Amino acid sequence: MTSATPSPETQQEAMKIAKATQKPGQTKEQTKLIAQGIEKGIAQYKKQQKVKARERDKDKKKQIRAKQAAKQENETPDISVTDSAHDASNNKLPWILLVLSWVGFAAYFALAQSA
Repeated sequence: MTSATPSPETQQEAMKIAKATQKPGQTKEQTKLIAQGIEKGIAQYKKQQKVKARERDKDKKKQIRAKQAAKQENETPDISVTDSAHDASNNKLPWILLVLSWVGFAAYFALAQSA
């Protein structure tokens, strides 16, 4: 993506900086060399900034994934706790009905024998 030659904007900016820092008696050739050095510095700075931006993006994605994973982990136990509480009440119901039916049969037979 990056070309070997800097963009015209970068070249103009480097030339402005080189002329601004030009010493008395400095030749145009020396100023051009200084401008080229500044261009290289700007190009290197831009590359470093791109690398840093990529790293920040990677870190943000990791944080988002971690938050989503934590959110899913938090949601999953809530569902299982609700299910286990629901299962516990369902497990008691058949036993309660069994006991009531036995009590009912015992009462029925007791009344039938006394009559």
